[in-house]
Amino acid sequence: MRTALVLLFLLALAALPGALLPQRSLNQQLVDQYFTDYPRLAPWLDKLGFFDVFAAPWFAAIYLLLMISLIGCLLPRTIEYARGMRAAPVATPRNLSRLPHHAEATVDMPAEEFLDRVRTRLGARRRFGWRTAEATEASGARTISAERGYLRETGNLVFHLSLVGLLIGFAAGKLYGYEGQVIVLTGGGQFCNSSILGYDSFRPGLRVDGTQLEPFCVKVNDFEADYLPNGQPLSYKSDIGYQSAADLAAGRTTWTPYPLSVNHPLRLDGSRVYLLGHGYAPRFTVTWPDGQQRTGEIQWKPVDQGTLLSEGATKFERPGVADDEQRRTSQLAVTGLFAPTSSGGKVVTSVFPELRDPEVAVDVLRGDLGLDDGRGQSIFTIDQSKVDSGELKRVARANLRPGESVRLDDGTTVRFDDVIPWVSLQVSHDPGEDAVLVFAILILLGLGLSLSIKRRRFWVRVTPGTGPDGAGRTVVEIGGLARTDQAGYGEEFHRLRADLVESPPKDT
Repeated sequence: MRTALVLLFLLALAALPGALLPQRSLNQQLVDQYFTDYPRLAPWLDKLGFFDVFAAPWFAAIYLLLMISLIGCLLPRTIEYARGMRAAPVATPRNLSRLPHHAEATVDMPAEEFLDRVRTRLGARRRFGWRTAEATEASGARTISAERGYLRETGNLVFHLSLVGLLIGFAAGKLYGYEGQVIVLTGGGQFCNSSILGYDSFRPGLRVDGTQLEPFCVKVNDFEADYLPNGQPLSYKSDIGYQSAADLAAGRTTWTPYPLSVNHPLRLDGSRVYLLGHGYAPRFTVTWPDGQQRTGEIQWKPVDQGTLLSEGATKFERPGVADDEQRRTSQLAVTGLFAPTSSGGKVVTSVFPELRDPEVAVDVLRGDLGLDDGRGQSIFTIDQSKVDSGELKRVARANLRPGESVRLDDGTTVRFDDVIPWVSLQVSHDPGEDAVLVFAILILLGLGLSLSIKRRRFWVRVTPGTGPDGAGRTVVEIGGLARTDQAGYGEEFHRLRADLVESPPKDT
C-alpha cells in the first residue's frame, strides 16, 4: 500500500505539466505559440513529452505501475477477507476487565436462561445479527463471543476494487474512444459517421484509426434559438432525423425524428451526438457574363459570440474554362463580415445574434486562390500571401442585404441571396462510459459502507452460582471492544448491558 500511495503521488505530480502547459490534443495553436515565445525551452520540453503528457510513455508507465500495485495490494486483502468471513469470532479474553467497556453483575436466573437471553438480544438466529460462537471454559464458565460490522471491510474492498475498475474504464475510453466535431447546414444537411473524412476535427483514441467507425447518419432539418433581450442565449433546439447502423444495413431510407438540444444528446449505436452551438452561412450566387451561374453557401465563423458577427470566405471557380491558367486566375472569393442583425451604419456590425435584419459587408477578390496548390487551407479565410504577391486582387467592395448584388468590372455579378443557419455537432464515442458509471456508483457505495459501519466485538462470560436460599444465581461478566476509533460503541454497549442485566451493574 505504501508503494501504491507513492505511485499515486507521482501520478498526480506527473499530471501537473498537462495542466500548466498547452497540450497538442487540446490546442495545437497554443503549442505553436509556446514554441514562438520560448524557442530554447520548448524543444527540450517537447522531447520529454510535456506537450502531450497523457500520451507520454513515462506517464503510461506510472499509470501501469499504479494499477499493478493496487491489484497487488487488493488480491492478498481479498483472500484474507474471504478467510476472515468464514472464521469464528475471537475467543473470549481471559481478563475482560482490561477492555475499554466492561461490566459485571449477578442475576437471579439460571445460566442457560441467561444465555438464551443473550442469544435473543444479539440476534444470533437472525441473518444480519451478531455473528456468535459459544464455548465452555475449563472452570465451567460458559462464554459467547460475538462480532459484527464485517460489511465495513466489504465496503473498503468494494471501494478499492471499484477504483481499479474505474481506471480500467477510463483507459478503455482513451484507447478505443474518439471525439469529433462537424458543422452541418440546416434545411436537410447531412452527416454520416463513416470515416474521419466526414469530420471538421477529429480526436481518435490510441487504438482508433478511423476506418472502423460504427456507421450512422444524421440530417439536420431545422434550428431554433431563444435569446434574452440582452442577447444571451436561453436555449438551442434542432429538429434532426437519424438513421442507425441497423437502418443503413437494412437499406431503409426513412429518418427517425429526434429533438436535439443542449445537454440532451442523441444516443445512437454507442455514440452520443451533442448540439454545441450554431452560426450562419450566407448564400451567394455568381453570374458570369456568359450567363453561367454558381451558387455557394458555406459556414462563416463567429468572431463575436455575443452578437454572432461572423467572418468567412465563399470561394468560386468559373465554369466552362478549359485552359488551366485562365481557370486558375479567374477564381473568385467573397470575403467579409456578416451581421445577423445589422446596426444599419456604414460599417457593418451586429447588435443581436438572432437573424432579424441580415447584412453582409463583402470584398470580392479575383485571381489565384491556391485551390490547385495541393495544400490544405482554411474554409474561413483566403491565403494572405496570394494577396501580398498580387495573385489575388480586390475587384469590388459593397454592403449587401438579401436580394442585393454588386457588379464587377467584367460584368460578373455577385448576389447575396439569403442566409442558412448551421449547427455545430459533436460526436463522442466512449466504450468505457458504462463501466465508469457503474464503478463510480460502487465507489460511493463502498465508501459509504466503510465510513458508516463500525466493526465491534462483544463477549459474555456466564458462571453458574447458588444463592444463600438455594435459588439459581449467575455471575455475569461482559466486555466490548471497537475495532475502529469511531465513537458510538460506548452507547451501544450500555444499551446491551441494560437489556441483558436486569439490575444496573457497576461499570469499570
